[in-house]
Amino acid sequence: MIASLVALVLLFSLPQKGSSDSPTDMQQRAHQAAERHRQAAIRINDLAAQVQSEADAEAMVHEIAALFSKEMPPAWLASGINQRVAKAEYQSARDPANRIPEQRIVEVWNQYVREIGAPEETFVTTDEIHNMRDAERTIAVHLWARGHQTIWMMPNIYAAGANDKVADGCRAVETIRVIYDLDRFPQNLRSARDRVRRGVLVSEQVNRPVIDSTPKRRAGVVSAHLDDNPVRSAESRYFQEHGSLAYDQLLKRLFDELFPAE
Repeated sequence: MIASLVALVLLFSLPQKGSSDSPTDMQQRAHQAAERHRQAAIRINDLAAQVQSEADAEAMVHEIAALFSKEMPPAWLASGINQRVAKAEYQSARDPANRIPEQRIVEVWNQYVREIGAPEETFVTTDEIHNMRDAERTIAVHLWARGHQTIWMMPNIYAAGANDKVADGCRAVETIRVIYDLDRFPQNLRSARDRVRRGVLVSEQVNRPVIDSTPKRRAGVVSAHLDDNPVRSAESRYFQEHGSLAYDQLLKRLFDELFPAE
């Protein structure tokens, strides 16, 4: 199911070469693109499991930046920022004391949505962030082992504690993943918010059917409900009212708060 949806998304993102392309040719290109995505995810996941140096972290960040080069804002792709993320990834992977606290992510994200004028529903709490991370890591561990190897299902990017559940702090790349999810996939936050209200952690429900159903809901929403995103709507308004320079400056300022320069 997930592999088919990834292939479909990649198919629609491919350059169109004209009406002479047959459905078979298009399907073949989609499968090739999906396989490239899978191999990149495997490389990144392997690198995440064995970050021994800043060079290892830089290779990992480079792979991720290449995959998302068309989606991420220019400010997040500047070489200096990539290097800072790589350094933070190395430090947070090697020493738990250097992980990015969930509270810092909450503060930076809430400041961001406040400044762009997003509605109250987009604000987050540490409990919601932790619950969302718990769900995504649990799902990633189970589905990766079953062959669902995509950029969204890499278990090794998460900071785990001694009990093999997500720690209270994040690794650097995981932090970017959390921010990206909050920005692009509001349904993940809504699901986490509902679980917090019910006192449910997905990691404690691993033997129940919910594990198999959650990724399917997410994958479907990604392709069908992008318009139902209050953050993206607020970003669009902010961009139109303040311009690209102001928006880039906002991103840079918040990035500096998330990953302080030494």
